Amino acid sequence: MEENSNSSTSDILMPTGESLVVSSSPHVVSPERTSRIMGKVLLALLFPLAGGIWFFGWKAAWVVFLTTVFCVAAEALWCKLAGRPVRKTVLDGSAAVTGVILGLNCPPEVPFYVPLIGAVLAIWIGKQVFGGLGYNPFNPAVVARVGLLIALPAAMTVWTPPRGMDKDFPEIKEFRTPVDAVTCATPLSIAGNTPKIKTNDFFAHENFKKIDNPELLEKYFWGVKGGCIGEVCVPAILIGAVLLVCFNLINWRVPVCYVGTVAVITGVVNYFYPGVTPSPLFHLLTGGLLFAACFMATDMVTCPITGTGCIFFAMGCGIITSVIRIWGNYPEGVSFAILFMNALVPLIDKWSGTRPFGYVLKRKGEV
Repeated sequence: MEENSNSSTSDILMPTGESLVVSSSPHVVSPERTSRIMGKVLLALLFPLAGGIWFFGWKAAWVVFLTTVFCVAAEALWCKLAGRPVRKTVLDGSAAVTGVILGLNCPPEVPFYVPLIGAVLAIWIGKQVFGGLGYNPFNPAVVARVGLLIALPAAMTVWTPPRGMDKDFPEIKEFRTPVDAVTCATPLSIAGNTPKIKTNDFFAHENFKKIDNPELLEKYFWGVKGGCIGEVCVPAILIGAVLLVCFNLINWRVPVCYVGTVAVITGVVNYFYPGVTPSPLFHLLTGGLLFAACFMATDMVTCPITGTGCIFFAMGCGIITSVIRIWGNYPEGVSFAILFMNALVPLIDKWSGTRPFGYVLKRKGEV
């Protein structure tokens, strides 16, 4: 058997000379195309969208429709002005994905000019000014959301009570305006406006009980809370995230480490100072943490390419989010955290990059 093995090996001739053809990478061809990838992402986004429509009605669908149409139109206009192929760029689906994510990050009753301005910020400022898809260092939808929060804070912070929320909810009671019947506060905004008690006594433990108790946490899980269209229904977000993982479109380390970091930091602070911040479960079920961790921080273009890099990227997002939520003046922090960490991705990739195949370190004294 050994002789036969040796003889068969010697019969194999490697190509030499002109028969040896070395081409440039990539040598592995994938059947995936940009349009197919974006189609799968849109499929996963349908679940948070359906949850938003269920809790806020068809006005939520109208907002998402406007942001999507405006994003696609902004992409087409830019390509037309820049002399790039319009049809090919628009049909890859990336602008539509950006539009849907941006719409899901808006309140359900924003004026029509908010989606229009957001589309211009996302496509022109967040994407095309850097060279288009694959060259943008920042997530376009995150760029637009941060820009809208800074430029139009009043329009981006008017929250509509979802289906199932009655006048006895603390969110309704806390928002004292002449139009309490049609507006409410978010749980995070109430937590941010609650005076902090920096002790560990009875009063500290009772400081957030009106918004952080088992009955309300269950309602928060299903979606009965104020917030943006895509962030209220936790089961819908999780279903969409599982689809993305099954499609192998996102690195599971990002959402797990992002959410886990926020849970650990808020849990430690809540344990020693319960009057400073609510429980970690409250932070996980309210605001845009889960949606951002699953659909925004996992963007393939603006996310690190290595597993180790994804872990540090996600932990950085979690740390910044926790700091803003606990000690900042702004109740939510996911968009600012992702934007800041996007800027550090090149450094993270450089630090966490693996050694290339065949690479040998120079010995001391070698030229």
